[in-house]
Amino acid sequence: MLRGIHPLLGPDLLHALRSMGHGDEIVIADGNFPASTQGPKVVRADGLGGEALLEAILTHMPLDTYAPAAAFRMAVVEDPDRLPDICRSYQSIVDRLAGPFVIAPLERFAFYERAAKAAYIVASGERAAYANILLKKGVVRPEQD
Repeated sequence: MLRGIHPLLGPDLLHALRSMGHGDEIVIADGNFPASTQGPKVVRADGLGGEALLEAILTHMPLDTYAPAAAFRMAVVEDPDRLPDICRSYQSIVDRLAGPFVIAPLERFAFYERAAKAAYIVASGERAAYANILLKKGVVRPEQD
């Protein structure tokens, strides 16, 4: 155990977050997401839900304030305007821990394409459909240390 580190951040996920730089992206993938075939390194977080992981990550990682969008979700196939409950919850967590960032929807295959370029994919045990979120890392400023 370490002080000041969210208890859900295991050594592999903590290493992933620490090794990422400004503008790098990380995906929190639900249990149905094809994490192991996308290309980036996969950090297993079986048994953990997306909301808990998002909270743990955003407790320590800022989002990119220089990018037009710094958080993305997978849009619902055949109903892209629908916002699943899990995504509403994600938005609340982002608002509370990162600030006023809108989680932008991406069409399914556009989300896969972007995820394939991410630094890491966190394979969660989340069972909700469309519970995938991609985050772009921002800068930790000296006064935030």
